[in-house]
Amino acid sequence: MRRRSLILAAVPVGLVTLAGCGDDKSDSKKASDSASQSASESPSAAPAPKIVDGPLPAVTAGQKFGEKPTVAKGSGSPSDQLAVKTLVAGGGKTIAEGDFVWAHYLGQIWDTAKVFDNSYDRKTPLFIQLAQGSIIDGWRYALAGKKTGSRVEFSVPPTWGYGSAGQSQAGIKGTDTLVFVVDVQDTFNGKSSAKGKDVAQDDAALPKVGTNTDGKAPSVEIPKSAAPKELVANYVIEGDGAVVKADSTLVVQYKGVVWETGKEFDSSYKRDQPTSFSLQQVVKGWAQGLTGKKVGSRVVIVVPPALGYADNPPADSGIEKTSTMVFTVDILASS
Repeated sequence: MRRRSLILAAVPVGLVTLAGCGDDKSDSKKASDSASQSASESPSAAPAPKIVDGPLPAVTAGQKFGEKPTVAKGSGSPSDQLAVKTLVAGGGKTIAEGDFVWAHYLGQIWDTAKVFDNSYDRKTPLFIQLAQGSIIDGWRYALAGKKTGSRVEFSVPPTWGYGSAGQSQAGIKGTDTLVFVVDVQDTFNGKSSAKGKDVAQDDAALPKVGTNTDGKAPSVEIPKSAAPKELVANYVIEGDGAVVKADSTLVVQYKGVVWETGKEFDSSYKRDQPTSFSLQQVVKGWAQGLTGKKVGSRVVIVVPPALGYADNPPADSGIEKTSTMVFTVDILASS
């Protein structure tokens, strides 16, 4: 599996997460686990499949992009290759191998039409990399080259699914061909950045953040003055996307530094990949600071100890009980 950001609650030690605060049973984590079980953990690599037009079962209801689809039972024998059809052609960015997709999906078994997983009921898209070992190979080959805004239906035989072992937790046997309908909301890579209008940073008592949008980590200049006692969350770049809600799940690029030392302690840029999380999984400073901000924006958040880790900072992170944390966060997507 790809290395996951320390921001996710499913990771044993998180820097921005509510580490040790009893959030492991949250609905958002269950949803993440379910999606991981049904779409990731690919078996050993197989030769690339041939892409064919069909057969594929009909989508009988929920036929618009973004609607939960109802898919008929497969008729006859499925292809032993990868059958792929674009049901709705999008006009957005082209998806490449190695990109991270933000997509709603439904998966069912060809022979029975049994739905084993879908993201529509969770109301949160799946965020996952189209890379070997991160997702079943059928997704990689079916979605590469498609455009965001597209609805794609495809069937995945065991060779490019879960192999002869199947996936028992999802009720998938080693002989099952799978059918997916995927609505690709967006795609990202390690160079994804905020996009919007620069906002004046006139307060000399607050950190100044770089406005570069080339995918590199922005600079963070900490003033010599004392850290503020209250939460600060200001636009550096103001986007024009949807407003983030308190229960939103986000895709972001970010880095964090300690005010008192200027030391960087976490960064998605160093991992060369954006990350996704629910605002219900993060420290209070993040949740409060990002709620109400617009997608596409870069936000500087100054988090006092009481809204960070208080008396329980992560070990060996360089964060002390009295540390104020400074984050620069690019909000790439929200649901």
